[in-house]
Amino acid sequence: MPGETNLEALLAALDPALDPAEYVFATAPEPAGAPICLFREEEGVTLILRRAEAERLAIPYTYPCRRITLRVHSSLEAVGLLASVTAALAARGISANAVAGYYHDHLFVPVERAEEAFGVLAAIRTARRNRR
Repeated sequence: MPGETNLEALLAALDPALDPAEYVFATAPEPAGAPICLFREEEGVTLILRRAEAERLAIPYTYPCRRITLRVHSSLEAVGLLASVTAALAARGISANAVAGYYHDHLFVPVERAEEAFGVLAAIRTARRNRR
């Protein structure tokens, strides 16, 4: 099941979901806790985990954020989806750290700007649907 590649179709079908949980980014020499994402880098392991878990495990962290899942099954070969949505967020001064999963893309945005970011993404979907 490869997913959608057409950018207009992806943006029109964009169905963002704002996760109520608060997440953080951390690093460790080895995986720790139960991260929702981990990435091995030369310098160590990057972890994305719930803030409460990082605090419980006394793992130093940065970037308190919330996750917005773009609930459209995008192909890993799709061109422009993340560029389009992150550009719209950047125009509003909202940072976004993107993670591509097999089925969906996920954006991690600052806690204090999460609702605003969600609104920007919903507006993209509405604008694309109105073009049809």
